[in-house]
Amino acid sequence: MTASGPKSDAALENSLADHRPGAGSPDYETTAGEGGETQQKLKAEQSGDALTDNFGHRIADNQNSLKAGARGPTLLEDFVLREKIFHFDHERIPERIVHARGSGAHGIFECTKAITDVTKASIFQKKGAHCPVFVRFSTVAGGAGSVDTPRDVRGFAVKFYTDSGNWDLVGNNIPVFFIQDAIKFPDLIHSVKMEADRGYPQAASAHDTFWDFVSLMPESMHMIMWAMSDRAIPRSLRMMEGFGVHSFRFINEQGDGKFVKFHWKPVLGVASQVWDEAVKTAGADPDFHRRDLYEAIASGDYPAWDLGVQIFDEAWAAEQPYDVLDATKLIPEEDIPVEIIGRLTLNRNVDNFFAETEQVAFLPSNLIPGIDFSNDPLLQGRLFSYLDTQKSRLGTTNFHQIPINAPKCPFHNMQRDGLMQTLVPKGRANYEPNSLNEVGEDSGPRVASETGFTSFSDNGERNDPTEKMRIRAETFADHYSQARMFYLSQTQNEQAHIASAIVFELSKVALPHVRLRVLARLRNVDEVLAQRVADGLAIALPEKAPAAREIVEMPVSDALSIQKNAKDGFAGRKVGILFAEGSDKAMVEKIKAGVEKAGGSVFLVAPKVGALNVKGGTLQADGKLDGSPSVLFDAIASVLMPESAEKLSKQGAAVQWFMDAYGHCKTIAHCPGTQIILDKAGVEKDDGVIPNEMLLDKGPKRHWAREPKIRDLA
Repeated sequence: MTASGPKSDAALENSLADHRPGAGSPDYETTAGEGGETQQKLKAEQSGDALTDNFGHRIADNQNSLKAGARGPTLLEDFVLREKIFHFDHERIPERIVHARGSGAHGIFECTKAITDVTKASIFQKKGAHCPVFVRFSTVAGGAGSVDTPRDVRGFAVKFYTDSGNWDLVGNNIPVFFIQDAIKFPDLIHSVKMEADRGYPQAASAHDTFWDFVSLMPESMHMIMWAMSDRAIPRSLRMMEGFGVHSFRFINEQGDGKFVKFHWKPVLGVASQVWDEAVKTAGADPDFHRRDLYEAIASGDYPAWDLGVQIFDEAWAAEQPYDVLDATKLIPEEDIPVEIIGRLTLNRNVDNFFAETEQVAFLPSNLIPGIDFSNDPLLQGRLFSYLDTQKSRLGTTNFHQIPINAPKCPFHNMQRDGLMQTLVPKGRANYEPNSLNEVGEDSGPRVASETGFTSFSDNGERNDPTEKMRIRAETFADHYSQARMFYLSQTQNEQAHIASAIVFELSKVALPHVRLRVLARLRNVDEVLAQRVADGLAIALPEKAPAAREIVEMPVSDALSIQKNAKDGFAGRKVGILFAEGSDKAMVEKIKAGVEKAGGSVFLVAPKVGALNVKGGTLQADGKLDGSPSVLFDAIASVLMPESAEKLSKQGAAVQWFMDAYGHCKTIAHCPGTQIILDKAGVEKDDGVIPNEMLLDKGPKRHWAREPKIRDLA
């Protein structure tokens, strides 16, 4: 029975039962803010559906952090930002909320060009200077138990153990991001993660809540182009670019500062899978990227990246049609070429996955003298968030004492005690100033005013630091120009991949109005793209969404295309060779030797894994045919006798082996005996279907001209 009588005074009891997160359907209006960001505000201020913090304080702006001026640094007093990110940081225990699935390795960084004129950072003072590093690659959306190859952004975090302390360059394999202000990060991740009521989809952006969010965030359109491109389905962690994303500062000995953007260029070049291939790879080997990295290092085929920088000053920045403090924008390499200043080489696998890869803690706030932050509002929020989340994930203020996180140079301060303290500080000097040395006691460390870390002193940056403002700068309001530049910079084939990816993702969205809103945004990126997506969904184009700022036609940038910059050759690539009983051992060994001499690796595939009798002796496979699909290889070759080929042509695994390689536009080398399987698999002769003798000349390249014949692209 329901209790009767007057309701007790709400002021005298807590209200936890009265308000459920996400409940309510208030009457609100949608407007655009100063930076073109979406603002949704109550029409009736006295409504009981007002957004509040955890203590009931109404929030006036949930889109912008509090800054010292429109383009200034984020203020510590912003309790809305801090509470929101604090709660988000502590939502999962002990797994990382984002970047949960990672792969790590040790290596070395070497300075290849001194840049003493722009920075006093110790690692860049002398050519040949070097330091140990630890690198962690990761997916973003999926949990620790998800797969390696979903369509997703990849984390690219590097910890430099320099003689000046640890420097953590914590970036992604994409140079831009979805949002402009850190206060929106919890919303972004909540939307892309598994839907809260049902716990799926895992490691996927193709669902309602993600596309609902980004359709209301026009600033995300540039990142959407990248995420829907082949950049989001890399062939290997060894074949990804890395980016610091934000504009940072270099500071020299004279205190002069310049902006800098960091780039990692893989020595092997950039390479990706096609979507069908990525899906099948996940089924064949959920650990494909993790295994690839581990085995490459274990075999001595050390992955390497060149560190490049784009350096520019405020005067140059002020002339650009975009804001360099906006993390949704990049600087075209044609405008400022990337200058190579160092090389990273990964040369040692971890000894213990949990102790190192899982316990490593990256902090964007870990800088060394000569490198500093900018006022990028996304970066400013990260400076708090990462430190806060390590306290939850690693359980203690002393996580810096975990070996993988500890600096390799001396550290000395007054910070003692705390959970899991492993050091044993001595004496009374846990404060300063003190004068204990005057009576013969240790007095502890003191500041180094000349060689210690100093922040860049000029906080102007076209900004009035005397104003405290929860606002987004108008210079952040162009949300489409760079998205358009990125799309138009791709090859026709890459554009088709982007259109097809968006069609696929939106086909999984069950909310029709969300699809229409995305299409309305896409019309600002490119009319042809929007029409291709609309046709792929069989819906009519809606009216174009209004743009907060006039779109600027920017020149195409060839540096943004994978296919325009593809590297041919076998270096870092794996070739699968199919053989069976009776196969010519000499031919198999000839192909294997040639590929390995060219820098590649070979994986032998056969119907059985034991020693098989072949022409010239015996031969043992590395993997069984039905467990070694061709999606695991960059190119394939086949050495079969006609009778073996006839037998294999009746096995689905064998037919699918060739069918997939053909469908994924890979080189297929074969002997005459294999023709019966090729015919059954629908493999037609083209530039990439060749005799075995031509494999070394042709290489493991992708044959994109084949794709329109085998796949219906948007």
